[in-house]
Amino acid sequence: MTDSLSNSIHIDVEVTYLERQSLPEQDHYLFAYTISITNQGDESAKLMTRHWHITNGNGEENTVSGPGVVGKQPDLAPGKTFTYTSSAAIETAVGTMHGHYTFCTAGGTVFDVPIPAFRLARANILH
Repeated sequence: MTDSLSNSIHIDVEVTYLERQSLPEQDHYLFAYTISITNQGDESAKLMTRHWHITNGNGEENTVSGPGVVGKQPDLAPGKTFTYTSSAAIETAVGTMHGHYTFCTAGGTVFDVPIPAFRLARANILH
C-alpha cells in the first residue's frame, strides 16, 4: 500500500438508525450508512473491492467483502466524489463498522484506503 495514494482518497460517513425497519424485540437493528468518497489526488482511481468488519455490542464480528460498492466500481477522476448509501443489520442496539477499500490507479498501482471505525447506534441509546 502506498501511503501517499491512500491519503489522496477522503472518506466521509453518515449513519442513520432505521427505526421503522428494525425489530428490537427480535434483536434486529437496521442502520443505513451514506459514504462519500472523494479523490483529492492527482490521478484517477477506481474502487475495486470493499472489506468490512461489522461488530455488534456483544463483540461478535461479521466480515463482508466483495467487488465494488452497491453493484458499482466507480472510477474517480481527481477532484470527483462518489456517494452511495447501503445498510447493515446487527443484533444489538449499538455496534461499529470499519474496513478498507481497495483502489487501482489509471497507471495500475493498487492501494488500500482504510475506513476508520464508525458507530452504529439506535437513537437515544448513548449519552
